[in-house]
Amino acid sequence: MEEVDCKQWDKLALPLHTPLLEWKWLHHLEASGSISPRFGWKPCHLTIWDQQELIGAAPLYLKAHSDGEFVFDQGWAQLAKEFGVSYYPKMVGMSPATPSVGYRFLMADGIDQPNLMSRMLSAIDQFCQHEQLSCCHLNFVDLSWFAQFPSHGFTGWHHQSFLWKNLNFGCFEDYLKTFNSSHRHNIRRERRSMETQGIRIATCTGDEIKPGLAVIMYRYYLNTNERYGPWAARYLNGKFFKRIFQDYRHRMLIISAYKGSSSIPIAMSMLLIKDRHLIGRYWGCEEPVKDLHFNLCFYSPIKWAIENGIQTFDPGAGSPHKIYRGFEAVSNTSLHRIYNLQLKFFFEKLIDKVNDMEDSNIDALNTQLPFAKNNASRPSPD
Repeated sequence: MEEVDCKQWDKLALPLHTPLLEWKWLHHLEASGSISPRFGWKPCHLTIWDQQELIGAAPLYLKAHSDGEFVFDQGWAQLAKEFGVSYYPKMVGMSPATPSVGYRFLMADGIDQPNLMSRMLSAIDQFCQHEQLSCCHLNFVDLSWFAQFPSHGFTGWHHQSFLWKNLNFGCFEDYLKTFNSSHRHNIRRERRSMETQGIRIATCTGDEIKPGLAVIMYRYYLNTNERYGPWAARYLNGKFFKRIFQDYRHRMLIISAYKGSSSIPIAMSMLLIKDRHLIGRYWGCEEPVKDLHFNLCFYSPIKWAIENGIQTFDPGAGSPHKIYRGFEAVSNTSLHRIYNLQLKFFFEKLIDKVNDMEDSNIDALNTQLPFAKNNASRPSPD
């Protein structure tokens, strides 16, 4: 990213709803050493220029593994191995280690975008075929944008994620009214437990965020990942947190929990904000505290979102307990272009069944949503 002018890149990225394709976010991932060839991520970004003006760009990486993608294509890699096909390295387009929908190619306004799309795809094809890569994957795509180009030639693979939607709630209590009585009572109990345990919760954004909190956030990030052993998602180092707490605070929401009169947080959650959208990223604590995770990662962000006119909240990857806190199961899509003909045949032969199974899983999860049956104002998940 340091080889591309920040202002030129952000001229294309700033109008988008997602903060995850902006220059500073992507640059700090690389400059901190968190996302680098050493860890299996080799930056290989595509840029298209009209003389000295950047008119098209795509964050791309050559991957030596599937870690940090949250798409979990290891099954396809195993199938390729059985065929004697080299699955890695592969090309991946995404914001690294971030399972949030919004990936797209960056394009300047006022140009022939279908033609530019064709040129960018052709450049990707030529590169992948020259390097003898088996495939190119675009993860967590902005599908509504890619759908404008029906001839893009990628095959879609569905995945389940979660999303909270603001139905013009006036306050958190309005949100609670949409739940059935038992779950409404449970959420109120989990929120009251903070006070009974002597814990206060505070939020801060922008310049209110003290850069010194980066050290604590990183320590708690490590604590969270240590709990999950081989299933941990530890991809970032302390340098990354220091960098974004220094000069990416305008996109951040920090929610901290304090015990008693202490000024040192016992837990923190870090979220990203842009326009009317909220993205949950990292959380951790000094030691486990009952109900603290639900309050810092769900209830406090939702309360803040309602008070600040946020329309959607993507809580990130995780377990189905989000369903019982009002997050609907939704589908996101990764797009795949397979260059090995044998692997392409089996991928395209099987993907419809795989997608049907995932769609059924999403439907099954949403049957467990705890909303009151007479709450007709809620839209069905889309």
